[in-house]
Amino acid sequence: MPAVYKNARGQREVRRWCTEALARADFPITGTTVTTSAGRVELTSAGTGPARVVLVPGTSFTAAVALPWLRALSARRPTTVVDLPGQPGLSDPRRPRRARSAWYGAVLDEVLTATDAEDVVLVGNSLGAAVVLAAESPRIAGRVLVSPAGIVRLSVDPHLALASTRWLLRPTTANTHRMLRLFVGPGEEPPATEVEWMTLVARCCRTTLAPPPLPAPLLARRSAQPCVVGVGEYDRFLPPRRLVPAARRTLGCDVQVFPGMGHLTTAAHLDEVTDLVARLA
Repeated sequence: MPAVYKNARGQREVRRWCTEALARADFPITGTTVTTSAGRVELTSAGTGPARVVLVPGTSFTAAVALPWLRALSARRPTTVVDLPGQPGLSDPRRPRRARSAWYGAVLDEVLTATDAEDVVLVGNSLGAAVVLAAESPRIAGRVLVSPAGIVRLSVDPHLALASTRWLLRPTTANTHRMLRLFVGPGEEPPATEVEWMTLVARCCRTTLAPPPLPAPLLARRSAQPCVVGVGEYDRFLPPRRLVPAARRTLGCDVQVFPGMGHLTTAAHLDEVTDLVARLA
């Protein structure tokens, strides 16, 4: 299976960045490594007791970048963040060329078994939401999908396509900032941590395409379980006008539209996300 990194040096740089970011966390966290059929998977946890909430981040994101999410969620319930294999971070770098959503779902099932988690609420962001939907484990009590891939095909408008191409071909801080400005709502600035991280990702990693919509029969099965969905008012990848009717049709649930938010959930909107999670956890 191909690896996410362009070379061994890139892998070392990414792992060093993540390790140093986690070491700087200003709240108590713990790290655990579990072994799965996809290799090692790194978990980062906060809060007291067994995890009741398990967060699966989006494309190219990792626990080291999702520390604000972990802090906010663990203030209410013990929370664990999964570094997905085949994504930049601390887990195994390999991923399959095809059928990735099903593969990721099976890996997440293995993680829940390895950690002996019970009655877990899965929180999936972007790519992580497609993984959460693909997971089949009976240990899952509910799903929270934030800016979710896996329901409809993501939109990429010309401005976003151009900015993304510039970022990939010339991964400077300025080009990354210019691209991420399209990921946040009007008047917001992308967080400096995300700008630094995504510049490193473009320099060291191979690209990952957005996952396609999951099969209709699978989504129909998920409609029988508790599920809540949220999306930003200004999400350019998943405009509410497309996502809301699709979520109602496929999952049988309404979508909360977060005012002022884009595709990237910044610190200013984490309270709204944690309130959404609190509906199930």
